[in-house]
Amino acid sequence: MSPQKQRDTRGERGTHGTHGTRAISAIGLEKSYGRGDGRVKVLDGIDLTVERGTVFALLGPNGAGKTTAVRILATLADADNGTARVAGYDVRTQRRQVRRAVSLTGQFASVDEKQTGEENLRMMARLGGLSRAAARGRAAELLERFGLTAAGRRLTGTYSGGMRRRLDLAAGLVGEPEVIFLDEPTTGLDPRSRQELWQVVRDLSAGGSTVFLTTQYLEEADQLSDRIAVLDAGRVAAEGTAAELKARVAGHRLDVVVADAAAYERLAPLAVQRSADTLTLGLPTDGTATRVRALLDEIDPARRDVVSFRVHSASLDDVFMALTGRTTAEPAHV
Repeated sequence: MSPQKQRDTRGERGTHGTHGTRAISAIGLEKSYGRGDGRVKVLDGIDLTVERGTVFALLGPNGAGKTTAVRILATLADADNGTARVAGYDVRTQRRQVRRAVSLTGQFASVDEKQTGEENLRMMARLGGLSRAAARGRAAELLERFGLTAAGRRLTGTYSGGMRRRLDLAAGLVGEPEVIFLDEPTTGLDPRSRQELWQVVRDLSAGGSTVFLTTQYLEEADQLSDRIAVLDAGRVAAEGTAAELKARVAGHRLDVVVADAAAYERLAPLAVQRSADTLTLGLPTDGTATRVRALLDEIDPARRDVVSFRVHSASLDDVFMALTGRTTAEPAHV
């Protein structure tokens, strides 16, 4: 993964290609849907900065506002308040330039199943203004890049889910965009297909592309991202590298299984992870034997409540639980 670049302290310039190191800059984005008393604020003043050539993950549960943020940055929706620039262009006043500089791959592959993979890519290239010969060349190049050459002349209706996602992403790269938006790109994929798409993202980053990734999968953000923003109920709850976010809750976690519901209720306020079904609680610790012994003595001085325990490294799930009071598997009420 490419190292995190330093922010351009000179700020952004408004001309394409001369805006420093920032691929995306958003300040105070707000967005609400509905009318009257039923109006719901989906984004509540978020700020985002994404450096060029990095992978940035917007992490949060369903309903947290991730897709809305992407739609605004990709000029598919207007913010109620706030400003944003993508690839140096203002998303309100320079929509055409933004759209030429970005690609967007949504949660579901949008390929024509009645065409072959090659025909899909050639069509996109022609729509992008390439000549027939150039379109054929670009399609062949992308099929090879995404490991689809052997399947290039098959109807995409015969493709697996992972192959369709790779073709969808390839179609988005026909115009060689500066910024690539991937909105929950691995939704519905099996583990093998997910790993294949992860490698595609790594390759894009290694090639210098800027990738803005939304996901509700903690491991995905951990594996791929140079920087992560945790979005909760329309607000950025925290931002940093995966290591920095994990350090906020502790380097390790002590998971204890307690004897009964009474012990669980007593200790639950101390936990960053909770499972009432298994009477398991996760407590932050530095992982040292001294601290683990001391923590066990603190929570169970009579040595009757803790049935068993284990220590492991903190995860992004611990971070999200500590910041929001729930795991990413639980829906956000926005």
